[in-house]
Amino acid sequence: MPIFSTMMATATAVATFLLFLTLTSANRPNCHFNKIYAFGASYVDTGNTNATTAPSIFRYASNLPYGRTFFHRPTNRYSDGRLVIDFVAESLSLPYLPPYLNPEADTSSGINYAVAGSTAIEHEFFVENNLPLAITPQSLQTQLSWFNKTLEGLNCKCAISTSRECRAVFRDSLVWLGQMGSNDYTYTLRSNVSVETIQRLAIDRVTRFLEAVLNKGAKYIVVEGLPASGCLAISLFLSPASDRDDLGCVASVNNQRFIHNTILQANIQNLRRRYPEAVIVYADYWNAYRSIIRNGPRFGFQELYKACCGAGGGPYNFNLAAICGSQSASSCQDPSQYVNWDGLHLTEATHKVLADMFLEGPFTYPPLKYLLRRKNDSN
Repeated sequence: MPIFSTMMATATAVATFLLFLTLTSANRPNCHFNKIYAFGASYVDTGNTNATTAPSIFRYASNLPYGRTFFHRPTNRYSDGRLVIDFVAESLSLPYLPPYLNPEADTSSGINYAVAGSTAIEHEFFVENNLPLAITPQSLQTQLSWFNKTLEGLNCKCAISTSRECRAVFRDSLVWLGQMGSNDYTYTLRSNVSVETIQRLAIDRVTRFLEAVLNKGAKYIVVEGLPASGCLAISLFLSPASDRDDLGCVASVNNQRFIHNTILQANIQNLRRRYPEAVIVYADYWNAYRSIIRNGPRFGFQELYKACCGAGGGPYNFNLAAICGSQSASSCQDPSQYVNWDGLHLTEATHKVLADMFLEGPFTYPPLKYLLRRKNDSN
């Protein structure tokens, strides 16, 4: 009897241990990172912008129906609910990232530095060239300066001079750079500033930003390319019907973004060679977005181009004089059937599909799972 009891106790212990291993393995993706540092513009901003500081064309993000789907209140996110970065945080079992400009926020799981309306190029460039659409003073350089203040508070100054402190910061941190450059192109429409100038300067600023965080010691970085913005209601509304591509989007805008992304990817590849210890993932927003437009019904979308929240009806439901959140605008009954939220930004449903494409699908290079595996191996 004692032998039987001992065998049973041993078997129970082994079974418990195997169960523990199984559960640990199943939950392993949630244990990769304990912090996210996010940067970008309105597609990433979780609250650094409000009604008083937002670009004038979208100054009602502090009003309902913004935020109606998930939060049931406006959170200064430019959508009806969650953004891609919110779904990324969920996938890592982390809380939603607080905006940097909220001094009372709990930043133990990361910080969001993104600002709606911000540009890759410094704001002074737009002022000097008399481009009044660019009213948001914060650029990517501003976000980097905020990040540097955060790092200084953690005694991380440089990966070489303060290597131990910087390793402690970045060992379990994911750096996520949302698409930067779309606003730069938009603010120079119908101006004397050439597309080539914006392309060169914007890509240079993004590359310099990446160099700066790599020199601080960042090891795991995701960089979003520019989306196919020619499929947005605002682009379709402002362009002639003759300017269309195979998906019915604005051809000139999508071609411009494609060329931009091609050059950006070449720069990222150069950075991979210079910083072989880091993992830099490119998130292909352009092709992911086009895939959604091409296969809309398969993802549950009935309206591919029309804004859910806006005014004017017609094929785009967009009117510059009656934008989402204003008294003249209204929102659709079911945003989950719409790709487009307010004419320039996307619905929560679209963000969820995009997040899945980046986290699980073929639209990241190298695959995001490779980054997670490298992080897991480093542990």
